Amino acid sequence: MGAGENNLDIKVDRLPGEAREILKSLAAEWEDVLDVNELQVIQLKGAMTNQVYQIKWPTKTVSRKVLARIYGEGVEVFFDRDDEIRTFEFMSKHGQGPRLLGRFPNGRIEEFIHARTLSASDLHDPEISALIASKMKEFNDLDMPGPNNVRLWDRLRNWLGAAKSLALPEEAKAFCLDTIEEDISILEKELPGAHQRIGFCHNDLQYGNIMIDEVTNSITIIDYEYASYNAVAFDMANHFCEMAADYHTETPHILDFSKYPGLEDRQRFVRIYLSSSGDEPSDIEVEQLLQDVEKYTLASHLVWGLWGIISEHVNEIDFDYMEYARQRFQQYWLRKPELLGSVRASSDSVADGNGAI
Repeated sequence: MGAGENNLDIKVDRLPGEAREILKSLAAEWEDVLDVNELQVIQLKGAMTNQVYQIKWPTKTVSRKVLARIYGEGVEVFFDRDDEIRTFEFMSKHGQGPRLLGRFPNGRIEEFIHARTLSASDLHDPEISALIASKMKEFNDLDMPGPNNVRLWDRLRNWLGAAKSLALPEEAKAFCLDTIEEDISILEKELPGAHQRIGFCHNDLQYGNIMIDEVTNSITIIDYEYASYNAVAFDMANHFCEMAADYHTETPHILDFSKYPGLEDRQRFVRIYLSSSGDEPSDIEVEQLLQDVEKYTLASHLVWGLWGIISEHVNEIDFDYMEYARQRFQQYWLRKPELLGSVRASSDSVADGNGAI
């Protein structure tokens, strides 16, 4: 999950020594930096996996800036860091994101992008949403090296195993973790179809991972920790679900699903996405993808519900992960009967609030 722009000055010694050495070496290469040791460190709030800092130095003209990312504790359960770095480097080479400037054991230094990170309200702006739809299509069409198999179902099962091993007995009971394996199998069977589109997906396209250059109106997608080949309907469903979130309030863990986009907004997004490659989609194509997207919201709720349970036990960032997980599971149980029709709903304990942690 991404970082916002609410700033907090911190001491330089909060950064690992290896990071400070890389930063000094970078600054030494810039002739306009007045003093390589005179760096200001500003923590960017809103990150829920890593700690992210803006680093800048005074110069003869304008200040030099880079980004330092310190990896969160215990997050190796979620993704392979080497895979993420390879994705980052591929994106950088293809002009899709910031350049990698240096690596140290528990983090990296990135190019600072001179663009604005989106806010929660930006996702509901039709003009910005249209730019995101086109950029998502471009991202999904990237020909990433390596296997292009869908990882969603393996990821869900791996995260379920981790959640079971970490959760307290009362947590496991409240979230019905013993029944989730069956639900994953049901979704794996019901969701895919011969028609579905597979592409390289970001899988975490919330507003903090999207930046806009307001001069050129260009969108940049950042943070590829969860990126993998997947059904593009999942990427879109996950993006729509993120419209319920605002991670920069006093209660960043609280979701408001009344902000989930209405049918007209979803239709517009899907049509722009499909037409951005130059071909006008048929009404049938639009409707099919819309239906797939709605079903994949269930997978999104399970992914981030399990993520919340695990994060509660491995991450020290100030965020109520367990309450966040409860809301995602609640939404899953609420919408499953409607979206999967005759497929049996396994439990309603979280949906009716009895399973609250």
